[in-house]
Amino acid sequence: MKKNAIRLLTIAFAFAALSLPALAQAGSGATGTTGETAGKAQHHGMPSIDERVQHLTKALNLSDDQQAKVKSILQDQQNQANSLRQDTSISQQDRRAKFMQIHQTTQQSIRDVLNDDQKAKFDQMEARHKEHMGKQSGQGAPGSSDKQ
Repeated sequence: MKKNAIRLLTIAFAFAALSLPALAQAGSGATGTTGETAGKAQHHGMPSIDERVQHLTKALNLSDDQQAKVKSILQDQQNQANSLRQDTSISQQDRRAKFMQIHQTTQQSIRDVLNDDQKAKFDQMEARHKEHMGKQSGQGAPGSSDKQ
């Protein structure tokens, strides 16, 4: 049970999945609040949507059309996450599961926008992020599956 809770918490933090390098480059200047515009960082100093799109554009060589689609996907993710954060009727365990589901849906939606070469790079980025998150939470090897 504790391992599942840790895994769910790790995945909830994975909203910044592809943004760790962007976060390091951007510094800690983004400290927005929930009421700010969608392009700004909105939770716990996470990179803004624009910074995340910029990072993905650089890493995956996104076209203008892909950038617009990815930005829309990330804005939708942020709106869903903000709504979930404000919903006090959900248990913490259910909230974590929903955050994980939102993250997985977002990652798949972004993947659907990419060409085959970009998908391969995206998958590598995700694998490195999962490994990094596993090390931070003390889970060890990233080979433990999140899928059941």
